[in-house]
Amino acid sequence: MTASTYGDGTRCVHAGLPEPVPGEPFLPGPVFAAPYHLDPAAGPEATPNGYGRPDNPTRRGLEAAIGELEGGSALAFASGQAAITAVLLSVLRPGDTVLLPTDGYYPVRAFAAETLRGIGVRVDFVPTAGPYPAFDGVRLVLVETPANPGLDVCDLADLAARAHAAGALLAVDNTTATPLGQRPLDLGADLVVASGTKALTGHSDLLLGYVASRTAGLLDVIRAWRTSTGAVPGPFDAWLAHRSLATLDLRLARQSANAAAVAAALRDRADVSGVRWPGLADDPAYPVASRQLRRMPGIVAFDLGDADRVARFLTASRLVFAATSFGGLHSSADRRAQWGDDVPDGFVRLSCGVEDTADLVTDLTTALDAAGGA
Repeated sequence: MTASTYGDGTRCVHAGLPEPVPGEPFLPGPVFAAPYHLDPAAGPEATPNGYGRPDNPTRRGLEAAIGELEGGSALAFASGQAAITAVLLSVLRPGDTVLLPTDGYYPVRAFAAETLRGIGVRVDFVPTAGPYPAFDGVRLVLVETPANPGLDVCDLADLAARAHAAGALLAVDNTTATPLGQRPLDLGADLVVASGTKALTGHSDLLLGYVASRTAGLLDVIRAWRTSTGAVPGPFDAWLAHRSLATLDLRLARQSANAAAVAAALRDRADVSGVRWPGLADDPAYPVASRQLRRMPGIVAFDLGDADRVARFLTASRLVFAATSFGGLHSSADRRAQWGDDVPDGFVRLSCGVEDTADLVTDLTTALDAAGGA
């Protein structure tokens, strides 16, 4: 078998590891360096390491691992937002048009309104679920699927074909799905962007982002942007992320199973509305998600009616932490309206952790009972 035909668990455990050398660790420790020794005559041409901003072997190991999982080459960034802004600012020029999701990650919309429009880029918006306009004259289409926080999805193969026919690039934010949930490059996307802070690394202890592609020219432009701006992760964060990738398959399996049980339990309650999870057979996203996603995410969305009831629910829960972010080992939830998302005041994004399923469902049920009605 080749690396590409191994199962998910095997690929995660071995992704980006060096060849075995007797006496050496499986995953080498982080390399902390700003300058490196240079060849006195040849200088940086003689070695891959010249200076810490563009060059770090620990970061390259992580990039190799992410690239293997996404099916392309990867560049690591200091955060997911750094990765997305690198794509937007390196690809787009004044006079270009970019199409962004109305229901995707809110800081991207804010960045587009405040910065992209300020430099002469036309910014248009469309819901993740569509309908999508004609892409004539569009330089870049950026989608997030499943969308955060509403969990709508879009047909990536169809969008890629339409974008390419119009001469546009398609970039996909793969944060919610992770490369084990879907591989957008296989479906025709030109670029993948993601926050590795979330489920990819999953331990709630680092910030990370990445860009992946199979088009060397695109990555060269983005790499040059990263080198110029210095938006790189530190070596210890890169090492922590690489270490954490090994358990990605195991973590996602429990999180998805927990989400299925939680979604079913919430659907049975008259005091909870608007339950969304792409794995529910009657969810609006299910027809596309069931074809496109290799596994469903561990995120469930629902509405408790108002902010006070959300606060009572989170206070009563023993297992669900009030926190923003998702994809970690610990179940967490937050009321998204407080962060600027265009959602009702009682809208909750719940990230299922890896707790025992029965314990999590019991805790949620008890906390909702204690929270009372809206």
